[in-house]
Parts: sequence; C-alpha cells; structure tokens
Amino acid sequence: MDSATIQLVQNSWQKVIIIGPQAAALFYQNLFEADPALKSLFKGDLQAQGKKLIEMITIAVNKLTELNVLVPVLQHLGKRHGNYGVQDSHYDTVGAALLKTLGQGLGNDFTQDVKIAWTNVYSVMADVMKAAAKQ
Repeated sequence: MDSATIQLVQNSWQKVIIIGPQAAALFYQNLFEADPALKSLFKGDLQAQGKKLIEMITIAVNKLTELNVLVPVLQHLGKRHGNYGVQDSHYDTVGAALLKTLGQGLGNDFTQDVKIAWTNVYSVMADVMKAAAKQ
C-alpha cells in the first residue's frame, strides 16, 4: 500500500465518519440487498452492530501506516468472523456493499482514484482476514 492510497482512504473516511450512523445503515441496506441470506449472520441490534462497524473501520483506516498493529487486529477479526459462519465469498459481497456505501456517502468526492484506493485497501484487509479464518 503506497502513501497516496493510504492518504486517499484516510481523507475520504474523515468525510464518512461525520455521517457514521447513516453510513452504517446504508451499508447494511446495500449488503442485504446484494445477498439477503447474509442477514441471518447478524443476531443482534443492527444499530449497535453499525456503530461497531464504523468504529472498526475507523481503527483500521487510522492504522494503515502501522501494519504491525493493524494486521493482528484484522487476524483476530477474521477468526471471529469465521466462527460466525462468514465464508470467503461473503467478503466480495461486503466489499461491493462498502464501495456502494462510500459512493452514496461521498457523492462527487468518490472519485475513481478514491474508489481504486478503497478497493485496494479492502482487498488487502479481506485477504488477511480470510487467511486468519483458515488457521
């Protein structure tokens, strides 16, 4: 991950945090529209889950320059998600829902460069989580 990619992700995320609860609600709406079967993986309150989602993404985005801190966090998340029944294919659906949500939340600020940066960052994170789930 180069510094320009990290900067694009971090700068764009600062704009999303402002609408955190709405972004989380949009994310789950997009996710369940893409794959209604995924709703069964969520047992608790979606608002509380949305708050956790925004918090976790914020931590991950803020630690992109500290991979020695971020990777173990992602590995732990990957193992937990594996225990919840998350499969590798779900990561693609989540990634698409995330990108759609970012596009909705950022509007004109969701440029092609920002989309590519988020795609690259999410891909790396998902790969770490999927590998950890298999261990």
